[in-house]
Amino acid sequence: MLASLVIKDFAIIEHLEVNFERGMTVLTGETGAGKSIIIDALGLLVGGRGSADFIRTGVKKTDVQGLFVVQKNPHLMALLTDNDIDLDGENILLERELSHNGRNVCRVNNKIVTTTILRRIGEQLVDIHGQNEHQELMNAEHHLNILDQYGQKTVATKFASYQETYRQYRHLNKQLTDKNANEQAYAQRLDMLKFQIEEISAANLKANEDEQLEQERDRLSNFQRINQALQKALTVLSEDDPNALDLTGIAMTELENIATLSPDYQSISENVNSAYYTLQDVISNTQDQLDILEYDDARLNEIEQRLEILGNLKRKYGPDLADVLAYFDKISAEYDEMTQLTDESDQIEAEFEAVKQQLADKATELTKARQKVARQLEQKVHEQLKSLYMDKAVFQVDFKTQTSGFTQSGQDQVAFYLQTNPGESLKPLVKIASGGELSRIMLAIKTIIAQGEGVTSIIFDEVDTGVSGRVAQAIADKISVIARRSQVLCITHLPQVAAMSDHQYLIEKRVHDGRTTTSVSPVAGSARVLVIAKMIAGKEVTQLAEEHAAELLAQAEETKKK
Repeated sequence: MLASLVIKDFAIIEHLEVNFERGMTVLTGETGAGKSIIIDALGLLVGGRGSADFIRTGVKKTDVQGLFVVQKNPHLMALLTDNDIDLDGENILLERELSHNGRNVCRVNNKIVTTTILRRIGEQLVDIHGQNEHQELMNAEHHLNILDQYGQKTVATKFASYQETYRQYRHLNKQLTDKNANEQAYAQRLDMLKFQIEEISAANLKANEDEQLEQERDRLSNFQRINQALQKALTVLSEDDPNALDLTGIAMTELENIATLSPDYQSISENVNSAYYTLQDVISNTQDQLDILEYDDARLNEIEQRLEILGNLKRKYGPDLADVLAYFDKISAEYDEMTQLTDESDQIEAEFEAVKQQLADKATELTKARQKVARQLEQKVHEQLKSLYMDKAVFQVDFKTQTSGFTQSGQDQVAFYLQTNPGESLKPLVKIASGGELSRIMLAIKTIIAQGEGVTSIIFDEVDTGVSGRVAQAIADKISVIARRSQVLCITHLPQVAAMSDHQYLIEKRVHDGRTTTSVSPVAGSARVLVIAKMIAGKEVTQLAEEHAAELLAQAEETKKK
């Protein structure tokens, strides 16, 4: 329930603090005193649309705070947990601040949250019904929600099962839709990958193959130069007379004779010895190279052709051969995945058709459950309407199948129909019901489902407009019944409704120092008799009006004891 409300600089309200109790509380006062402004501030607090027009003239910002005492509502607890909001015992403090500079700050238990989160939490705390809105009843799209809300024990399990299958249906449908929409591009991509894989695969590439072939090509292309160089080197080193090897041998012998005479000579001698044996190795290796050296024109042509193939692949997929091989691995994996999806497409389509059939079956089950609940709701609404003096009215829940097929809510298109007078045909409630009739129908439905709503506070903003006399008393009785299960705050001009309340506040407008302000004060006892008498009589309160007011209050006390 709403325990307290603090409003600062909101419209004509400068500063207002109100504490509320359980049961039924009415806010009364003259037209324009600011009663609906208080409800507007409460609507802003629970996530309603903000506007700089709400800010009191001459100030920079407005601030609204509300303290709620809540029970362990599982949906509310889940919202708080999901958003890391600590619960202070049974208390939830909401705060909304709006500034002229566009700043919008929302807090829940002093934690800053988004407006969306504030609204979701607010929906679990407060249900506001305005005199001209009748949001749910005047919008046929909400009628299905009302029906499901009433029959939640019967419908909830089937609805949850339907939604689970609906998610599978949407997922598979998207897969097929995406595939069909991109089928041509998909096929083109598959063909291109296949061509590239075959082209690279046919080349039978090996790592660093191009470098090895280039070296071999260079040797074959320079055969004459290599042969001449090796022959000349071999001649100079070992065949000429004298030759390098023999001359080095003479030097080695001479130096060995003096090596023991000085460390310097020893070092020179050792270096020459090393050079002599190194020349022997060089001569041997040179001879080996000459022995194996041969020119193969066919091999050279083969190498050139192979390098041309590798060069073409590097230009297309390179720049290096290693890059070509890496690209081959990448497109091979993509091709395998795409061909697998292609192979599975028939399977996906078959699975989609199976899930679609399951969804159709569950939609049918859901419709049957709703139709059963609808008959029950019709009966209960008729019972409530009789006590609201609409005993001749016929209320009916009309079912049609959605033309758009499956939706997240099923295949049902539900609308409330009404026959207000005998002999007339049933017509959509949203088109024929008057304001007074809508008030009574809404109260009938609220009375039926109030116990299961779960919200802590229900706000009625002049929903009794357009009724009087015995109908006004019946509406007062219904609101009182709802207040036994949920806290009710009600703005009213009807003395019958005010008398039935457990608590009453008087809203007054005053002008001080040229500024208009709104005040709220509780009324009880003899003061309450005078306030209700003024609601009956208008400006001049007569003794008869006071007696009538006292009688209304006494009757209300007797009614509430029943």
